[in-house]
Amino acid sequence: MDEPTNDLDTDMLAAMEDLLDSWPGTLIVISHDRYLLERVTDNQYAILGDGDLRHLPGGVDQYLKLRANTEPPASKKPEPVTHGLTGAERRNLEKEQARVNRQIEKLNHQIESKKQDMALLEVDDYLRLSEMGKELGELQQQLADLEDQWLIVSEKLSE
Repeated sequence: MDEPTNDLDTDMLAAMEDLLDSWPGTLIVISHDRYLLERVTDNQYAILGDGDLRHLPGGVDQYLKLRANTEPPASKKPEPVTHGLTGAERRNLEKEQARVNRQIEKLNHQIESKKQDMALLEVDDYLRLSEMGKELGELQQQLADLEDQWLIVSEKLSE
């Protein structure tokens, strides 16, 4: 499989990882996704600058060390800045952000539905309007809390 996780949303990405992780047979997976490689493979191999296939019992870390030793300093590319997040931490934060996004969308629909239900009530049904107003307030508070969670996760991802 060549880059099996490219262009997948977080839900499909998780499903693909689960499928590959539980696959009973042999797979050859080519990917730049370090987290995927570490999760779904038992053995890792790399083709280094000499063109030879090399077994990497130390995984991606070993590959990175070998690449750092074989690249001439003049052509060395700057390493991407990860700001201290591992691939697994980044993936977990992305999944958390997607989960919060789904909950926010669901709450927005519930709030709109509640507002429509309130608009349909008789004007003199004060008790029911009051109850629905409290329910609407609770939904709006839950939405505010989720938006705060989303901001926290987004900040961690952008650090």
